[in-house]
Amino acid sequence: MSENLPGAVLFACGQNCIRSPMAEALMHHFYGQRVHVASCGVQAGEGDPFVHAVMDELGVDMSGFQPKTFEDLEDTNFDLVVSLSPEAHHKAMEMTRTMAIDVEYWPTLDPSAAVGSREQILDSYRSVRDATIARLKERFGALAAYGV
Repeated sequence: MSENLPGAVLFACGQNCIRSPMAEALMHHFYGQRVHVASCGVQAGEGDPFVHAVMDELGVDMSGFQPKTFEDLEDTNFDLVVSLSPEAHHKAMEMTRTMAIDVEYWPTLDPSAAVGSREQILDSYRSVRDATIARLKERFGALAAYGV
C-alpha cells in the first residue's frame, strides 16, 4: 500500500466546510501518520453540523475543524492536490505553474444542496462520505483503520 501513498496530500473544495474536510479526516483516519494531509477551500465557509453527524457515525471526531482557504495554508509542500469541485480544481491548477505538484480532480457532489427530511439530508452526506472512502481505497490502497 505505501507505494501508492504520496508524502503529503491536500484536499480542496469550494468552502472547506463539507467535502474537503471530510476527505482530510477520512484520509487521516484510514492512513494515519503515513501521509501528511490537509484541506482548504477557495473561500472559507462555516462549519456544517451534518458533516459532524455522519463522521461521528464512523468514530471520526471533527469538532476542532476550522475551515480555511488556499491563502491560509501555512505549508504548501504537497505532492498531490485532490480537487473536489470545479472552482477548487481551477485554483489547484494555478498552483502547478509555480510548484512541482500533481493535481487530480475527483468531481464530488455538494450534499448541502439536498432537501427533504433530516434523514434524507443525512443520507446525502453519507453518500458523499461513502463515495470518498471508496475513492480513497481505489486511489491509495487498502484502508487500515477498523479493518475496512
